[in-house]
Amino acid sequence: MATDNRIHFWRRNAKVPGRYPKDSKPKVNNLKTKKASSFHEFARSTNDAWDIDDEEDEDFLRTPTPTPGIHSNTPGHNQQQQAADSEPVESPGPPAGPQDLQDVQEEDGEDSTLNGKVVKSSSDAQLQASSVRSTLQKQQSLPVRQLIPLVARISDQNASGAPPMTVREKSRLDKFRQLLASPNTDLEELRKHSWSGIPREVRPVTWRLLSGYLPANKERRELVLSRKREEYFGFIEQYYHSRTDEHYKDTYRQIHIDIPRTNPLIPLFQQPAVQEVFERILFIWAIRHPASGYVQGINDLVTPFFVVFLSEFVTEDVENFEVAALPLDTQRNIEADSFWCMSKLLDGIQDNYTFAQPGIQNKVKALEELVSRIDEDIHSHFKRYEVEYLQFAFRWMNNLLMRELPLRCTIRLWDTYQAEAEGFSHFHLYVCAAFLIEWRKEILSMVDFQGLLMLLQNLPTIHWGNEEVGLLLAEAYRLKYMFADAPSHYKR
Repeated sequence: MATDNRIHFWRRNAKVPGRYPKDSKPKVNNLKTKKASSFHEFARSTNDAWDIDDEEDEDFLRTPTPTPGIHSNTPGHNQQQQAADSEPVESPGPPAGPQDLQDVQEEDGEDSTLNGKVVKSSSDAQLQASSVRSTLQKQQSLPVRQLIPLVARISDQNASGAPPMTVREKSRLDKFRQLLASPNTDLEELRKHSWSGIPREVRPVTWRLLSGYLPANKERRELVLSRKREEYFGFIEQYYHSRTDEHYKDTYRQIHIDIPRTNPLIPLFQQPAVQEVFERILFIWAIRHPASGYVQGINDLVTPFFVVFLSEFVTEDVENFEVAALPLDTQRNIEADSFWCMSKLLDGIQDNYTFAQPGIQNKVKALEELVSRIDEDIHSHFKRYEVEYLQFAFRWMNNLLMRELPLRCTIRLWDTYQAEAEGFSHFHLYVCAAFLIEWRKEILSMVDFQGLLMLLQNLPTIHWGNEEVGLLLAEAYRLKYMFADAPSHYKR
């Protein structure tokens, strides 16, 4: 049965959700709408990890548009409004326009549709429209959940907002500054302090050090930065003009297509100046690494570095900042630093992007084996409904969970990855296992293939912050401690 569900899933759902077939009419039900399937319920209640706006928040913040049909002062209107307030209204659509009410009045005595519901007369239509207005007015009085900015104040961000710096946080910041100011930074000590998160004020220089882009010796840093930045723009002059050559035009075309898809709901990444920066970074990296070239997913890995290095020069809201307003030299420095740090990251996981992506294949298999040891119920549940780990975990490995988490959470996660000796290549496996187990209850509640796959590809993390990421990392560390050095416990 599970096999049939999987095979016929897309064929069965070929119809556009929410529309009636042309040759049929909706059934009349004035009291209650038909309960939706679990697939559609989940689709409505779940946001993708990249969404900025929450549907609930959009509904709360949206103000109803006054229409003559609804607000007309006709006799008996008050009585109708009182009657409408006393009746329950389920899932109202947008307010009916004047033309909708006019059509209903012209077809008095015949079946007609208003807001997806069937009514019998113009009086019923006015009653329905009034109840919609009443419901929307009530929504305005409900408390609005605060939206968490996706990028702004990343290091201090919590699920409940950005609290002021505590004494402990100030002490941590002072310790970081002391380490960074020393003539030779103790990188082991810096990693130790970075594991639990890096303060925003010192994150850019700390990331440069932990990635191996900057030397520990403080006196040499400026010289190295200047030399590496000049070297990068030397690559631009040497290679970038070849993007239209026959040999490279397909690579550049794919990059050019993928760049606008990178964080499409964040204004920062839709600016032409930023997209040009990303195109140059990705193209130069691709032609300097012919073993893999450019692979979809690598474009996502530039964004955390770019945002962190941009935050060094921006005190306001980063996600809406106009990058073109910065001095040209500053823009160039951010671009070059992003290129070199991304290159250092990819050097450790390049087998993820070579032909057939063997690194990802091996990591997905390792994840399956690990989950079978730590949570037999989830593993058996996947087997029962024939869900393959590759169907959801490929993206987790290919994009380092960037499509599953808000960008602010990715940056916090990368603080720890860079503090770990093999954070991106090895520790990430245990983070993925902990991330999967985090949704244990929701996974076991899904009893069909399509529901499981939709859940695993659209996990509701939009309101996650530092607290949730910290707990995830703690569980991942526990799993690593138990299984990484115990092969006999790792496999059956």
